[in-house]
This record gives sequence, C-alpha cells and structure tokens, in this order.
Amino acid sequence: MLLQAYLRSESASPQLRIGLLLDNTALPNCIAEVVDHILASNFARLELLVYNTDEIGSEPATHRSLPARILRLLRDARRRRAFLFRLYQWYDRRNASPHDPEAVVDCAARLAPFASITVRPVRTRFVDRFPAEAIERIRAHQLDVLLRFGFRILRGDILTAARYGVWSYHHDDGEFYRGGPSCFWELYEANPITGAVLQVLTEQLDAGPVLQKGLFATLAGVSRARNTLQPYWGASTFVIQKLHELHRYGWGYMESRARPAAEYRGRRKLYIEPSNGEMIRWLGPLILRKAVRRRRPMIEHWQLAIRVSGQLQASPGAPPDLRGFRLIESPKRHFYADPFLIEHEGRTWLFFEDCDYAADRGLIACAEVRGGELGQPVTALERPYHLSYPCLFRSRGELYMVPESAANGTVDLYRCTRFPDQWVFEKQLLPQLAVDTTVWVDDDLHWFFVTLLEPRGFSTQLWLFYATAPAGEWRSHPASPLSTDVRNNRGAGAILRRDGKLFRPSQDCSRHYGF
Repeated sequence: MLLQAYLRSESASPQLRIGLLLDNTALPNCIAEVVDHILASNFARLELLVYNTDEIGSEPATHRSLPARILRLLRDARRRRAFLFRLYQWYDRRNASPHDPEAVVDCAARLAPFASITVRPVRTRFVDRFPAEAIERIRAHQLDVLLRFGFRILRGDILTAARYGVWSYHHDDGEFYRGGPSCFWELYEANPITGAVLQVLTEQLDAGPVLQKGLFATLAGVSRARNTLQPYWGASTFVIQKLHELHRYGWGYMESRARPAAEYRGRRKLYIEPSNGEMIRWLGPLILRKAVRRRRPMIEHWQLAIRVSGQLQASPGAPPDLRGFRLIESPKRHFYADPFLIEHEGRTWLFFEDCDYAADRGLIACAEVRGGELGQPVTALERPYHLSYPCLFRSRGELYMVPESAANGTVDLYRCTRFPDQWVFEKQLLPQLAVDTTVWVDDDLHWFFVTLLEPRGFSTQLWLFYATAPAGEWRSHPASPLSTDVRNNRGAGAILRRDGKLFRPSQDCSRHYGF
C-alpha cells in the first residue's frame, strides 16, 4: 500500500528529526518496515536511538528453548495461570504466515550508523520513568518526534522530550480493548472488527490524541497470528503518513485531523492473557463443532436485480426500499455482479462483471435494458486476467471506463471507440494493487476514489486523487487516506447526486465481502 506519495515531501521545511525508543535491535517485522520507511524518505531522518539498558542483549522469548520456556513458566504463578494460552500461542505461531508481522528481524546493521544512548528507566510496577540526566541528553538532540518501539508504559518528562511528543502504536481499537494480547480478544468475543491506533502518549493511559486509526476485518477462527496480518501490516504506513503530513502541512493541520481519545467502552477494565479456564471455554466448543461438522465448500453466487421505477433511499440510516426489484438470471456456471447503468443515445445500457466459475476469471459484459428486461449480453472488454467493477464516466464528449484490474496490479483507463463493445487502452493510471475505483467528474475536475490493498493480509485504505483530464497526472488529495475503516472504504457503485448532495455507495466488508 506504500505509495511514493508517502516518501517524498514537496515542502521546503527542514527535515524532521526522529528518535526511536527501543529495547534492543531485534524488532518485529512490521516495525522494521516503519524504520525502513523513514530511512527511504526525503523529509525525515533518524537522529537518535534510545536503548533500554534493562533489555539490551536480552534474548527474545521466542528464541528460548522449549525446556527453558517451560521452566520459566512453572516458576511464575501468573504464567501458570495462562499456561494453555501460552501453549496455544506457541502452536499458533508455528503455523504463522510467511509474512508474519511479529517475526523478529535483526536491525543492528541498519541502525548502526545513528547516534545512540542507553537509559535505565526508573521502574514502578508497569511504568517506566526516565532520569533527569537522560531527559537532558535526549532534549539536546532537538527531536521533533519520538517513536515508542520499546520500554513499557511511559510517564514523566520523556513524554515532552520531543517537540511533537511520543507516538506509539496500539494494535487494537483502544475504544474497546485496553491491555492485551493484541488481536486476540476480538476472536474470543467474536468481534468482526480488529483495530490499530497511532496515538500521542500522555500521562493518562490511552488518553492522548489519536493521529490515525484503522479498523480491519477480523479473520474469524482461532488463529491470532492470522488475525494480526491486517491490523499490523495495514497500520505499518501510519507513521510515515503522519510524518509526511507533519512535514508538508504542519502540526496545526495534524491537530485538526486528530481525534480525541474516545471514552472507553470495553467489556473489561483491562484485558490480560486469558486464564486456562477461559481458553477451555473458548476453544472447547470450537474444536467440538469442527470435529462434528462436515466441511462443505461454499460457492458464492452473485446476482443482478433491476427495477424500472422506485424511490431511491439516499438518507444515511434509512432502510432501503427494495420493492419492485427483479432478479436477473445468469447462464449456468457464470455469475453477474458489479452493475453500472448508462444512457447512450436515448437507450439505457447495463455494464457488469460476467464471471466464469471454471476459468475463475471475469470479463466486462453489457446489455440493453428495455422495460425492466435485460437484452442479450455481449462482451465489452476482456483481458487475460480478471476484470470487474466497470466504472463508466463521460468527459468532454468521450466515454471512458475504469474496470477493476487488481489481478494485473494496476488501475487502467479505457476509452470507447464504438459503443458498446469496442474499447481501447488509454493509460495506466496507477501501478498499484487497488479495487473498485470510482470516478466523479465535476466542472472538468476528475476525482478518483481508489481503494488500495495491502497484499500481506489485504487490508484496505480509501484514497482520493484528482486530475484535470481523464488521463491527466494524478495528485493525491491532502485528506487522503479518507478512510481506513473496512466498513466503508470500498466502493459499491456509481456516485450519486440527490438534492444537491453527493452520495458514495460503499460496502461493509467487516463480516463478509460485498455487504
């Protein structure tokens, strides 16, 4: 999902001076990528590494031998209470994705060139405070931002040691989940949403302004490792996005876009590792259902529906009036989806995806609509890869189409040379993995709503680009990304104007694709 737009700033402002708070040079895969983003940018530089003296050289738990981990567990009552969870996590991580965001990466070589200091924090229970001498040394580097990738809960003067504070990830929706383990309790509570937050730390836990928040689809099942893919990789660009925004537009603009921490509404005051009893109550029924249920392959079958008249419901929250719709049957071994209507020379045409189950590939078909009946479909556009979502728009007397071509890793523009079935490739608009591009033309300004996909887990962000011509140079709107919420960041059809307002249909993909 990382665009060059993240890595290059056109502002003449001085480079941002960044500090990292680290336990050691062994970082999770997704955090190592955050560091790489900073190193690759032209507007931010690593100025200082602050290492935790109590953790330097400590061996990560995942690197200890199994007997050593068992012995450590037996000596600790808290760990014994969560024995089954530790066993579950050990098994789960053995089957983690090759793109595991929590896999440990040795970053010693890439961090070696930068200035560093070590700090022994003053510890009380779960809190770390920095000695005055350490605060003085950190402030001498005149940092703009400190990123917390180590230490524990921070309190005291370290929170103001950088001009714009200490930024920290919380891989859960802090409105509902405080504590941990991250991305687990959503599975336990069957919550369809798993969140991730980038937040400025304050003296009060989880009370600082939220710089960026993402809501991702929970990957239902029993695997926490699989459920980390979307929120961890989907949030991996939050830091470079916000640093870019800070450098280009300033702190005042960032503050205007930040949201205050919401009132906590979680079911528990603080989430901790589940007890052995909780694991039995959760896993027992799941394992039993899996043992007795016969696995049957699920085949999704999409259908189109048409009605000639009816009142469009375009009010937020209003129930849709679906009376009068008639389903359109597709041929055997095919399904129809993603309809776009267009009027041409006084006749109404429907363009849609025609997907062949056997080939597992779609093409763009079209047919005339007469009196609520669909005429004989013809092929409008076909490629060696899957096409869908044929977004149509007119500009300066020409008819254009931007079909979804994520299977090709591009967003492409086609121009109609003979309606309805001859289209020529005009330009590759974006060399990105993207879906459901939706175009709106207003006063010769062309707006492109594009849902970008992160390939390691397929999390989504909605971006807005604009150009002065269909094939013109794209520029990103300063408000991009418009949404990192899986409930609304994927398009669901043509943008509508009703009563002077614009409505962008969207899908809620939190529970299931295409809702």
